[in-house]
Amino acid sequence: QVQLVESGGGLVQAGRSLSLSCAASRSILGISTMGWYRQAPGAQRELVASITNGGDTNYADSVKTRFTISRVLAKDTVYLWMNNLKPEDTAVYYCNARFRSVTYWGQGTQVTVSS
Repeated sequence: QVQLVESGGGLVQAGRSLSLSCAASRSILGISTMGWYRQAPGAQRELVASITNGGDTNYADSVKTRFTISRVLAKDTVYLWMNNLKPEDTAVYYCNARFRSVTYWGQGTQVTVSS
């Protein structure tokens, strides 16, 4: 099993930056993929960014030039660095881990971007 604890998020003005962190309960080197998803009101949950245990990253086109996913192996933590935030980035952000063919989710953290 994998427990994911998210932190960060909050209310920020458009154009500002924010970061999220996701701490895993086990070594993230053993987790095939970790990522961040988001879900806006009335919308489906969508992938924002992901990183494999080999360090390969993937981004949604809408955030590719503004967001960065990174990790600190010693802390078993994955981060999402969000720059130049836009009101359309407002959503609940969820950490995700794929481990032994099972998908795990964090509790979600709200990010609200005001115009």
